[in-house]
Amino acid sequence: MSSQATAAEIRGELRQILSGRVGIADAIIPPLLFVAVNSIWGLIPAALAGLGSSAGIVLLRLAKGRRLRFALAGLFGTLIAVGLALRSGSADDYFLPGIISGAASALVTVASVFVGRPLVAWTSWLTRGWPLGWYWHPRVRPAYARASWLWAGFFAARALVQWGLFAAGNTVWLGVARVAMGWPALLVLLIATYVLGRRWLEELDGPSVAEYLSDAQPPWVGQGRGF
Repeated sequence: MSSQATAAEIRGELRQILSGRVGIADAIIPPLLFVAVNSIWGLIPAALAGLGSSAGIVLLRLAKGRRLRFALAGLFGTLIAVGLALRSGSADDYFLPGIISGAASALVTVASVFVGRPLVAWTSWLTRGWPLGWYWHPRVRPAYARASWLWAGFFAARALVQWGLFAAGNTVWLGVARVAMGWPALLVLLIATYVLGRRWLEELDGPSVAEYLSDAQPPWVGQGRGF
């Protein structure tokens, strides 16, 4: 496949995976406002700015008739983060829930590989609706296990970087890292997962979804698209 065809396929896959599911504004705007307002006016105005922006996103999505799942999750997360910051009186604690959840995500991802049900397989199943049994095929599952290790490394690196900034009390750079290592980094991770995952599936010579459903015998053509 040519590089142009590969790029076009990746764009199409990202649109399919992320369409209607990306809460970019929900994840970026509240922490940016929190850091900016805190650096100028202090913690209380920053808390109000973070909560106000998150609530505003919910109302905006409600007015436009869009899905509220990510906006409500963002509002709930902001409430917890702001509550911790106000309770301790330290703006840094606003970022503590994200650090803890990142570390927990890394641990859960590693555990999923060891129990033979890699996390990336579950996310693909939820997105695409392919038969769950196909993901556990011995010539399919290893590709998703490798991809899950990639995700575990990402979650762990994000948590470690932010923890280091948190321990140093560097609120501004902590906010920058939170945004930069959020959706921008996640999009890079999704692209890498797709490109490498397709390669790993080809190396394994396993059945395609259609071949799995029809109980076809090897040699298999393999999954031509998607991961």
